[in-house]
Amino acid sequence: MAKLKHFGILKIKHFVLFVTILGFNSCKEDARTLHRITAERIAVDHMHEESQAVKDFIKPYHDRVNQMLDSTLAYAPAEISKMDGRYNSSAGNLMADIMLLEANPIFQERTGKSIDFALMNHGGIRAAISKGNVSARTAYEVMPFENNISVVELDGKAVLQMIGYIIKSKRAHALSGIQVVLNRDESIKTIKIQGQPFDVDQHYFIATSDYLVSGGDDMVFFKNALTITDTDYKIRNAMIDYFSKVDTLAATVDDRFYKKK
Repeated sequence: MAKLKHFGILKIKHFVLFVTILGFNSCKEDARTLHRITAERIAVDHMHEESQAVKDFIKPYHDRVNQMLDSTLAYAPAEISKMDGRYNSSAGNLMADIMLLEANPIFQERTGKSIDFALMNHGGIRAAISKGNVSARTAYEVMPFENNISVVELDGKAVLQMIGYIIKSKRAHALSGIQVVLNRDESIKTIKIQGQPFDVDQHYFIATSDYLVSGGDDMVFFKNALTITDTDYKIRNAMIDYFSKVDTLAATVDDRFYKKK
């Protein structure tokens, strides 16, 4: 009986060991090794027949996107162009006004401070706004880039460098919140920011494109930034939000940047 007892205990031990090994092996993942990666470029052109199944699948999304892009948001009573003024333009004024107006609440909420003025480069405006209905597609045409609005803090000396750049470039860059008046020889007569005389000892917060902050369009004065705040807000989205709020776009060439006669 004693032998049978020990034999029984031995069998149980072997059984537990067998089950443990079996369980361990069953949890172990098979080692797999990547041996080769292959790739093939498949040109999508006229050589391929259209797939009706794919077209049918995409059509609802295609139609919905077009519906959203073409829905009327506002009205332009006249063409708004970046080419209708020598020192400032209706399109530039509108774009800079939108950036200042739409980005300022975001900046105030994050920092407790306000944007003093806005600047955008002339080349960043890619199309005119035609007379008539204005839609989200209009914003994509004017601003096809994915640039965000950044707010840069500059000291007075860097602001003077910025104004010197604008004068020298001979292009109607987009400005808002600042007025620059030139003498007949194109020297600076007056600078006002938010209606107040410019103070070279003061710091100013400028809303602009993150493309320009990174040195785009040779705007090197932004390298002297004291602080940079990315609003995570695309310029194009700011345009669409603004178009959604107003009924009529009242953009004109005005006296925010001009030369005395």
